[in-house]
Amino acid sequence: MGEHYGVAVNARPSAPTTVDVVARALHDELVAARARRGGAAPRVLDVGGGSGTWAVPLAAEGCEVTVVDSSANALAVLRSRARDAGVADQVRAVQGDVDALADIDGDVGADLVLGHGLLEYVDDPAAAVRALATATAPGAAVSVLVAGRWAAVLARVVAGRVAEARRLLADPAGRWGRNDPLLRRMDTGEVRELLERDGGLVVEQVRGHRVLADLVPEAPDGGGGASDLAALEELAADTPPLRDLASRIHVMARRR
Repeated sequence: MGEHYGVAVNARPSAPTTVDVVARALHDELVAARARRGGAAPRVLDVGGGSGTWAVPLAAEGCEVTVVDSSANALAVLRSRARDAGVADQVRAVQGDVDALADIDGDVGADLVLGHGLLEYVDDPAAAVRALATATAPGAAVSVLVAGRWAAVLARVVAGRVAEARRLLADPAGRWGRNDPLLRRMDTGEVRELLERDGGLVVEQVRGHRVLADLVPEAPDGGGGASDLAALEELAADTPPLRDLASRIHVMARRR
């Protein structure tokens, strides 16, 4: 899982300096969650959050964050990063996997549940989605970020790894071979169906994450190039088939 930008929960959105549509979606959801809670800190559950790429910035912006991860080493890094950022009291680290969610504040539920880079690795994605939904407070949201199938095919073709591309395209799980580090890749339809059918969630938004930005070899020149790229990425994130070719698919869904 790569690095991501944090989300400002209290500040008004500024002019886009990145093309991270995921950060923007989380910002909007957490502003709404804070309003629902009468100004109280939003409760965030980050499943598979590892070293705190999302958790620490969210805590720095006023959220109470619980990170569940099976890696003791990753959680040690999380604690260190939280201390360095001055938010150790707002970050709770729990060692375990998605099966442990039923024992974590199950009577309350989180205002936002993150499952970023999770469904690619779990043995049973349907069970994982059910666990995410159960850990979510009624009316609150689940954010899922998953590796996209079609982007992986194209990336291998461009790299000259045509045999891998063919296997990935034909494989039901979107894997290129036995040594593939991911258990699966998905397309937008598969992610939506999983959340609706197995999680009982209402899908509100399906977007591509960094659809075109990674194709730009370096930052655009001045004269509005960066803002043009941000605007293009924002548009492409919602535009099939470009959306479906994103390296990762982002879905926001809500518990009824």
